[in-house]
Amino acid sequence: MFTLPLSDDNPTQRAAVVTWLIIALCAVVFLWELSLPPPMARAATLSLGMIPAVLLGNASLAPDLTLVPPWATVLTSMFLHGGWLHILGNMLFLWIFGDNVEDAMGRIRFILYYLLCGATAALTQALMAPDSEMPMIGASGAIAGILGGYALLHPRANVRVLVVILVFIRLVNVPALLVLGLWFLIQLGSAAMAPAAAGGVAFWAHVGGFLCGIALLPVFRRPEVPLFGAAKSRAFAVSGARLVRRGRIPTVIPRDREEPWG
Repeated sequence: MFTLPLSDDNPTQRAAVVTWLIIALCAVVFLWELSLPPPMARAATLSLGMIPAVLLGNASLAPDLTLVPPWATVLTSMFLHGGWLHILGNMLFLWIFGDNVEDAMGRIRFILYYLLCGATAALTQALMAPDSEMPMIGASGAIAGILGGYALLHPRANVRVLVVILVFIRLVNVPALLVLGLWFLIQLGSAAMAPAAAGGVAFWAHVGGFLCGIALLPVFRRPEVPLFGAAKSRAFAVSGARLVRRGRIPTVIPRDREEPWG
């Protein structure tokens, strides 16, 4: 079974300028990585990626690889990616969920929120594997924070998910809380079972970023933005109208709506 979120049906009031700029910046950096010969690409990963042992002072890089101070790699590592699947997956999740979180905060606070979530994610991974000399790169820790914030803001939002079971392929609408809650549980379970110092996916970074996003969201959102907001998706309104026509639920038309459902 394979599942992949593709989009949400959750309109925003403002253009997601910062979200698109982050996507563009990650794309430019990734194209720069692709332009490098393999030895130089490896050197860039070591120099700009977050290496837990180096960050915590348990190891050091060769002088010719020290482009930025170890603490700065907490930030630079967010904009590097290890391959097409890595960057495409991260940017897809950022595109789906980032605009609504940015809309709830405003652009300046969203930038700070994104960076704080990414930094917390990197520090979580480092603390769980303090002697690891594997460089951690990718925006997934910061994006995990956005997922945590989205879950608090729009748990009932409509997320379109591609489901593939053998030859069965279908798009289904799933509440955001279910999609993001299952994603977090998978990350937590994987982190608990996989050695933190091993190469591959930095699951503890995902866990730390997600929890940071939840913790910071109430502080960073604009005061008028509620938590656990009602679904704004028209898809739910259409479904409700169909149920009314079939006589399954009472007909209730809210007084504050100027247009009919459906």
